[in-house]
Amino acid sequence: MASCSSVKAVVCEAQASATAEIEQDDQSAAESTGANFVPPLISSAQPVKAAQRQMKPLESEEIEEAHVLPPVYVSTVKFTPESRMKLYCDQILSSCKAEEADEAMSKYLIEKLRSRSTWLGVWKTNPELFFVKYDEGSIPYVGVLVEVTCRPPWQNQSSHLRATVSVTEPYSSNIANLPKELVEEVLDELDHCVPLLEVYPIDNHDSAVCAISEALENVRFFYDFLWRDWDDEEGCENYTALIEERIRLFYDIQDGTIPGPIGQRFKRTLEKYRNKRVELIEYQSNIREDPSAAEAVECWKKYYEILMICGLLKIWEDLRLRAQGPFFPRILRRKKGQRPSGKFVTHIVAKIMTAEMVKGFSANTLIQQHDNFDAALDNCFSGDTVVIFPGEYQASGFGMLTDNIIIKGAGSREEVIIFSDPTQDNFVASKSENISIIHLTLEQRGTTDGIVVVESGHMTLDDCFLKCEGTGVCVLTGAALTMKNCELTGAQGPGVELYPGSVAFLEGNDIHKCSIIKSSDILKSMLGGIKLKVLPPPKLKLHNNYVHSNNGYGVTIIQPDDRYCEDTNEEVLECAAGGDQRDDLVKAMQNMNLEMNNNRFENNSMGEIGIVNY
Repeated sequence: MASCSSVKAVVCEAQASATAEIEQDDQSAAESTGANFVPPLISSAQPVKAAQRQMKPLESEEIEEAHVLPPVYVSTVKFTPESRMKLYCDQILSSCKAEEADEAMSKYLIEKLRSRSTWLGVWKTNPELFFVKYDEGSIPYVGVLVEVTCRPPWQNQSSHLRATVSVTEPYSSNIANLPKELVEEVLDELDHCVPLLEVYPIDNHDSAVCAISEALENVRFFYDFLWRDWDDEEGCENYTALIEERIRLFYDIQDGTIPGPIGQRFKRTLEKYRNKRVELIEYQSNIREDPSAAEAVECWKKYYEILMICGLLKIWEDLRLRAQGPFFPRILRRKKGQRPSGKFVTHIVAKIMTAEMVKGFSANTLIQQHDNFDAALDNCFSGDTVVIFPGEYQASGFGMLTDNIIIKGAGSREEVIIFSDPTQDNFVASKSENISIIHLTLEQRGTTDGIVVVESGHMTLDDCFLKCEGTGVCVLTGAALTMKNCELTGAQGPGVELYPGSVAFLEGNDIHKCSIIKSSDILKSMLGGIKLKVLPPPKLKLHNNYVHSNNGYGVTIIQPDDRYCEDTNEEVLECAAGGDQRDDLVKAMQNMNLEMNNNRFENNSMGEIGIVNY
């Protein structure tokens, strides 16, 4: 678990050295001007002055081996989202504001610590405190058995977060040849005072110590997963409501409701944010006098990079990284329209172009050759055609389609593979009035949003293979999709999702192995092959499709009220159309303008068609 020097710095110091506490620059930003103005330390925690010590390597001489560490206490409490909310929002935080969260955590810990002032625990700290060089993979932490003393009265706001420790007998560590003398020396320099959250009580079946261990784990969880460094830097009218949303977000990532790639990207971005904060604080701490112009510029660069990452994280959290639909509205390039000359160009995408490739074109065809797909898109005007010859091509510009063009593969779809750019949040996103994608394979590699998102206008997918890694095809409100003779598989959400007021015509498609999320919540697994959100109802025509082997229904109808199923946990299973022609389901299908002919539904875990009320 990450170390910390104060409650508010728990998250930040997960990436920093556990004892590399740094001095804050005392220069006031308000008194600085011009190039000498350095952005203030954005960490709300005040860095603690600490003696600078030299990292010491292990001595090569033979030493007495340390004993094996005893097991630490592991809580058997199994939290649900509701029980987490009750603990943090109702019991610990109650109605406090973000800036009062530290105090609330203090009171919670103090109450638990009163039951036992002295106990044994394993102090887990950063290896950098002991080693100049080490293999991070082989030494995740340095652990030492210590006796912990926590006695009131608490002298200051953060004193409860630090404990007095001493090496106890038998001397025990997770590193057999770690000298006891070195540990004693390190503790002497720290005045035998270490962050309390770095100490893990051993499992001795003492109820008071068990309660302390559980309290420490709850505080670690709060600062590792629920606290954000910007919380007390901005006003928040209802902080507990924000914590509730983050608890839901945490469990949605854990149980697979949010596709794995999306959750991993969020975690990586949050990790990057924390690292950048520590980097700025350390950089500022090394400026001893008035900063030079270069130092001031560098501080501002780091500061604004942190602000940008922070803004992105807030957007993602506000939208809860939802598995269905796009992350956030696209910022698309401006529509070009037709070429000023009024002529249309055929763009050839191939590493090398030969005469054989173009012999099928008419004599007056205007041709441009490109060795990559994005270059072809950049040179397209409305009415142009992009012809892609066999090969694999990475696409970044696929997420910014605005003009009416035709994109098609030359040959069978298996031979022309377009794969996503993992640095982009989306793969294919269109606001074009009329665009066609024909005879090719779309393969997600690292992107997490819908493999195809039709934001507005009309898109045609014809004879395409859509190999999903994130979510499937999303048709947003007011947009239209025609999808023919395509195969779609692997979506972590529904294969095709229709938003209220959208239109789709699906014919001759093979939609299978979608909604492959891992979730214990039955409602969250009812995404199925095709999902429709009503009010206003979308329009859908299904002809000759094969929808099979999906987790959930073949077609899931999402309704925002209880008109058709009063108890979604029990009766929703009875709404399946596979063998049950209930009047309410027939009525729902009629009201939705759902037209179905000659479709095959097989091996969908919940049945053919179902209604789910949210």
